[in-house]
Amino acid sequence: MMRHGGFRNRLTAFALLGVILAMFALVAASVPLYSLFCQVTGFSGTTRRAIAAPTEVVMDRLITVRFNASTAPDLDWQFEPLEPSVRVHPGEEQVVTYRAVNHAHEPVTGTATFNVTPHKVGRYFDKLQCFCFTKQRLEAGQSADFQVSFFVDPEIVRDLDTEEVDTITLSYTMFRAKTASTDLSLESR
Repeated sequence: MMRHGGFRNRLTAFALLGVILAMFALVAASVPLYSLFCQVTGFSGTTRRAIAAPTEVVMDRLITVRFNASTAPDLDWQFEPLEPSVRVHPGEEQVVTYRAVNHAHEPVTGTATFNVTPHKVGRYFDKLQCFCFTKQRLEAGQSADFQVSFFVDPEIVRDLDTEEVDTITLSYTMFRAKTASTDLSLESR
């Protein structure tokens, strides 16, 4: 009788260990899975990455896209869009430029995070190319222009939840990159 109880205890212990390991695996995978979810759905203002602009352009609707830029407190850069906003037709590709100036006395590598507001339009805001996809290195005192190529998906006009949206804000925050080993120089872009 004792043997049977010992087997059950070991079985229970292994089952609990399996549950704990599964929980650790879920925790480890949660950040990448959440990022993937946001990129696919546009959740929380996350923009999507596209390979090409659509062939359809909706000429009877104009949307103002405003640009916002900020820097983290530990990054001694000036970072701003060269134009405050543009007006685009859904489906029309647009290229805008941001300028960064490194005011530090040493080379610094920055990386940008981004989102759009209102959040519900994130799934309709597509980037073709963006400085935010790679790290940007500026020498001491150097300035550089960074471009982003985007379009607003024409599907936005078919979504009743976005019919009142006439302004989208694209916001970037530039941070000091965590590792120097993956620095990318401007010449290598």
